[in-house]
Amino acid sequence: MVDGLTIGQAAAFVGVTIKTVRHYHRLGLVTEPVRDSSGYRRYRSGDLLRLVQVRTLAEAGVPLAEIGDLLDADSERFATALDDVRRRLTDRIEDLIARRDTLHRLAHGDRVLLPDRACVLLERLVELGFGPDYVAAQREALVLTRALMPEVFDGFLRQLERRFDDPEFVEVTKRGLEARTWDPDDPRIEELASTLAEKLLADRASLAMPDGFRHQPDAASRYGLVNHHREDQEPALARLNALVEANLRAAGVEIPRQ
Repeated sequence: MVDGLTIGQAAAFVGVTIKTVRHYHRLGLVTEPVRDSSGYRRYRSGDLLRLVQVRTLAEAGVPLAEIGDLLDADSERFATALDDVRRRLTDRIEDLIARRDTLHRLAHGDRVLLPDRACVLLERLVELGFGPDYVAAQREALVLTRALMPEVFDGFLRQLERRFDDPEFVEVTKRGLEARTWDPDDPRIEELASTLAEKLLADRASLAMPDGFRHQPDAASRYGLVNHHREDQEPALARLNALVEANLRAAGVEIPRQ
């Protein structure tokens, strides 16, 4: 009776390929059995045990370069090494989860650039009947605010949430969007600017800029990039915005000047 298993049989018993067994041999993780009188290497129970141990650790994520020392360590070192491997695996899992979530957000457009709360607001604008151009402009304004004025982003988001819960503000905003088709010198723009400024001043406290932003040397430039975004494409809305700012300044609201 032949004593032991061929490499093919050993690989099949352990659940790996012959190529893998040979790779373990090359790395010194499993000692190659001596050849028998027929010239074949025969794997016995000790060899199979070592193969199972190596395969199990490798499948658990332990780098092959570390498995040999790990298996040859005493129980205390083995436990410590396993804790280290566990920590590294946890870090990798967290990184993979973060990457998966990023891919999910990429697949859902806005969610890679904006927090969920901002995305909910944009969805709310659609429900209120605002067209895709206006929603896109607000999306861009939110993205720019988060990138260029992170100190004011949360406050800006709160302002928008409150304002669009106000039916009167929604109506005035929709009237403002009609102005994009007007001549920039249309006298109705001045009237609309006064109405918009009045609505904004009803919540004067929300118009104050945080000190951490207001005192920065480039605050005016960053504010202008956000608040005057797209104005070069819509001269009537540019004039409306300028008049609203002028009315707010006249009422004592501090607004950065470029």
